[in-house]
Amino acid sequence: MQLRTLGANGPQVSAQGLGCMGMSISYGEPNDAESIATIHRALDLGVNLIVTSDAYGAGVNEQLVGRALQGRRDRAMVATKFGNLGLAGGNPAGLSGGHPDYVPQACEKSLKCLGVDVIDIYGLHRVDPAVPIEDTVGAMKKLVEQGKVRYLALSEAGPQTIRRAHKVHPIAAVETEYSLWSRDVEADVLPTCRELGIAFMAYAPLGRGFLTATMKSLDALLPKDRRREHPRFNADNIKRNAELLAPLEKIAAEKKCTPAQVALAWVHAQGADIFPIPGTKRRAFLEQNIAAFDLKLDAEAVNALSNAFAAGVTAGTRYPEKQMKALGI
Repeated sequence: MQLRTLGANGPQVSAQGLGCMGMSISYGEPNDAESIATIHRALDLGVNLIVTSDAYGAGVNEQLVGRALQGRRDRAMVATKFGNLGLAGGNPAGLSGGHPDYVPQACEKSLKCLGVDVIDIYGLHRVDPAVPIEDTVGAMKKLVEQGKVRYLALSEAGPQTIRRAHKVHPIAAVETEYSLWSRDVEADVLPTCRELGIAFMAYAPLGRGFLTATMKSLDALLPKDRRREHPRFNADNIKRNAELLAPLEKIAAEKKCTPAQVALAWVHAQGADIFPIPGTKRRAFLEQNIAAFDLKLDAEAVNALSNAFAAGVTAGTRYPEKQMKALGI
C-alpha cells in the first residue's frame, strides 16, 4: 500500500486506512478474534492508518485496537477521537464534549484504553456548539506540546470552523463521510481543506455497506443493526436507492471485480489528498478493499458513476434528524 503525507505537514500514512467502529458496535455481532486478525493483516499489507474513537462503545473499540497493536505499535498510525459524549458514555464531571477542561481528561482515558504513550492523530469527533472552536483546539494544542498527541484532526466540521481551528494549530486532516451516495462535502468542506492543505479522511466510503450492492432491501440487515435507524435504510428509501446501483454493478462486471471495489476506486479517483477509511471486521473484505486501490477507473467510468450518483440524489438523510444537527457546525 502506498504511503502519502497526510495533509501539508502531517505524517506518512497509507493511502487507504482501516475504520474500526464496526468491529465493536453498530453492525452485527462483534468477533474480537477476527477483528484483531483483521488489524494484523492490515498492518502486514501496509495499511498503517488505524482509525477508532472513544465513542465506539465507550472505549471498547479503543481497547480492542490497543490489544491488536501490542507488539506492533511502531507499525501503526493510530487515529482516535473524542467529544461525542452521547456514545462515549457521557462525562461524570458535567463538562460538554469540547470544553477545554474535558479535552485532557478524554485524552488520558484514550491513552489508557489504547495502551499507548502517544496518540498519532487526535480528533474532535463532533464540534461542540457551546464552546468556541479556538478554546477546544487550544486545549488540543497543549496535548501536542506535552507530547501526548502528534497531530490534530476534526470530524464533521463546517468550513468556517475548519478555518478558525487551523489558525490555532495546524489541522492535519478532516474526517467526514464521503462516498458516491454522500457527496455534500464537495460543495465547501473539501474545497476548504484543499485551500488550507488539510487532508480529507473519507469515512463510510462504501455507504455503510450499501455500495457493496448486497443491501437492496431492509431484510438484508440484522434486527439489531444500527443502520435500521438511518433514514437511507428505511424500507422505502433503500428500495429507491437500490435503483441507483445499476451503473456501479455494470462497471464491476466489466472490470471483473466487486461493486465495493469500484465504489472505493471512485473515491480514490477524486484526488490523492483523500484517504478512504473503509471499515470491516473480516480479513477477506479487508483484502478486497485494499485491492481496490490498484483498480484504476478511466474518465468515462468515473463520470458515469458521478452522474448516476449526483449530489442530492440519494433518498433519505445520512443520519437520523437529531444527529444531523451535530454535523457541519
